[in-house]
Amino acid sequence: MTGRQLHLNAFLMNTGHHEASWRLPESDPYAHVDLQHYVRLAQAAERGTFDSLFLADGPQLWGSLAQRPAGALEPLTLLTALSTATEHIGLIATASTSYNSPYNLARKLASLDIVSGGRAGWNIVTTAGAEAARNFGLDAEPAHAERYARAAEFLDVALKLWDSWEDDAVVADKAAGVWGDDEKIHPPRHRGTYFSVEGALNVPRTPQGYPLLVQAGSSEDGKAFAARYAEAVFTAQQTLADARSFYADLKSRTARAGRDPGHVKVLPGIVPVLGSTEAEARAAERLLEDHIVHDHGVARLESLLHLEPGTLELDAELPAELPPEDAIEGAKSRYTLVVELARRESLTVRQLIGRLGGGRGHFTVAGTPERIADVIETWFTHGAADGFNVMPPVLPSGLDAFVDHVVPILRERGLFRTEYGPRRTLRERYGLPRPANQYLTPASALV
Repeated sequence: MTGRQLHLNAFLMNTGHHEASWRLPESDPYAHVDLQHYVRLAQAAERGTFDSLFLADGPQLWGSLAQRPAGALEPLTLLTALSTATEHIGLIATASTSYNSPYNLARKLASLDIVSGGRAGWNIVTTAGAEAARNFGLDAEPAHAERYARAAEFLDVALKLWDSWEDDAVVADKAAGVWGDDEKIHPPRHRGTYFSVEGALNVPRTPQGYPLLVQAGSSEDGKAFAARYAEAVFTAQQTLADARSFYADLKSRTARAGRDPGHVKVLPGIVPVLGSTEAEARAAERLLEDHIVHDHGVARLESLLHLEPGTLELDAELPAELPPEDAIEGAKSRYTLVVELARRESLTVRQLIGRLGGGRGHFTVAGTPERIADVIETWFTHGAADGFNVMPPVLPSGLDAFVDHVVPILRERGLFRTEYGPRRTLRERYGLPRPANQYLTPASALV
């Protein structure tokens, strides 16, 4: 197989991404804390030769307990368990730079990379929302720009920690009684605005050097951060034109940051609602929409739009006056996407809730496997994506259907691998080099 290849990531969320998925007869309302449920999903994604699977996270109880299965197993713990049930697939965990410390998180991610044989990735988030802030002794969320400034320093410290061991620091010379070489340990001795970190990591350098770095913010601050650091970017785009614009902008920013644009993969979210016919797919979509409890949707939408409770009317369009994006300190890019979607299509609140129910603003496509494959191919070949973050509306059936019916079409078209092959690490599968240790000169790195 030659030529440019798709990258596919399986975004796993309890019973599925559609908020009403848990109400279907096939769904298990307790799946969000069932290890075997996630083992089955991980193995299905691996059967489909996906590059990676991904778990979202936030340090707060999100939304109303009445709406859908709430709470989640901690991602690094769950992915460590899944690493023992899989062999090839990458394991990407979300972890916040706002509510963690660099040393502890760098150690956990390094441990996952070692345990999994080089399959770890980190989805770097700054965490919006006052609810999370109040769980960590703050009265309100830090300002958007401040969260990203902290994230940049956090990642700089993490990179120093992952590089604090040279690859050959362990000597293991039994005859001489020398286990390791202290000269090959490089304590960061970092003193910055947000962090002070003195010592070297207590975990050796990992198979990948450090985990694949993933980012998911599409605001101006988010894109600047991604251009500097990210190796994969999860994004939400509703149209081919918007996706092409985002793709071109991010690749250009990456080049201006002195990096190879080919070393950052853009993966828009796609919510595929599959049916053997178009009519069957539309019926499946309607079934999910019919199970939405609109009171929950209204409350969530009012929160996203920073409106007072009771402002929105189900069968009216959004109010003409809404806060500008500049006034939003939370999820800026998602706010703008939702408002633009509603304005562009003149949606009522009821219709907007239906459109958001499957993927919270990600691109939803209902159709046959051929139609889903056509959309993926069009975006991939028209400068809009390097692959996709696949978000099945119902789990496990939606992932099984994608693996069994869409993946074979993509393979037949020469767009996707038929087997994993010799590339073992997640970084290798993304076509990325293993990063050099920042404490070594180019000459010494070759010795």
